Amino acid sequence: MKFFVDTADVAVIKELAATGLLDGVTTNPSLVAKVGRDFKTVIREICEVVPGPVSAEVAATDYEGMVAEGRVLAGIAKNVCIKVPLTWDGLRACRTLTAEGHMVNVTLCFSANQALLAAKAGATFVSPFIGRLDDIGLDGMELIREIRVIYDNYPELTTEILAASIRTVNHVKQAAMVGADVATIPPAVLQALVKHPLTDIGLRQFVADWEKTGQKIL
Repeated sequence: MKFFVDTADVAVIKELAATGLLDGVTTNPSLVAKVGRDFKTVIREICEVVPGPVSAEVAATDYEGMVAEGRVLAGIAKNVCIKVPLTWDGLRACRTLTAEGHMVNVTLCFSANQALLAAKAGATFVSPFIGRLDDIGLDGMELIREIRVIYDNYPELTTEILAASIRTVNHVKQAAMVGADVATIPPAVLQALVKHPLTDIGLRQFVADWEKTGQKIL
């Protein structure tokens, strides 16, 4: 499974990219607002740090506006993935932009039927929102399972399932188990994936035992 980080904080992205484990980045207007910087400048800087897809969302909600803005965003860098909402206008814009050779991430997916439409429109990625479904008492991970079954039934559908609105490390594990192609993860959750109390205990013990030997490797 690919790991994308869900943030517009360039410093955090640089830190995570240095691990070699980061495959891409997703942003949205809310994340860009948090950093308080020029949107296009931030996207350009992120694209310089991460060679993989960097999702940048259009602000328009009509077909013509989305296509026009998508073309501008795609011109920032070759690895920009244009993010459009899962509406009829968004799907139409997705079809147009993918036909022009651009990557498109169809976002705000909350049903398997919507995901099927996104794939039919040629989306590079579809973003089902796990956490937001959980928030209203539904099972967000079940949606990932349903989309996986549908996509696997039709090999001609090449859209990747990008599990979004991830809140916990268990969400990451479950998304991987049910076959999501990508998980876009908040920085704190991504950093927490490496943590386990037994790892910490074991490392402390190894360090203490090594110090007792009085030896050095360098």
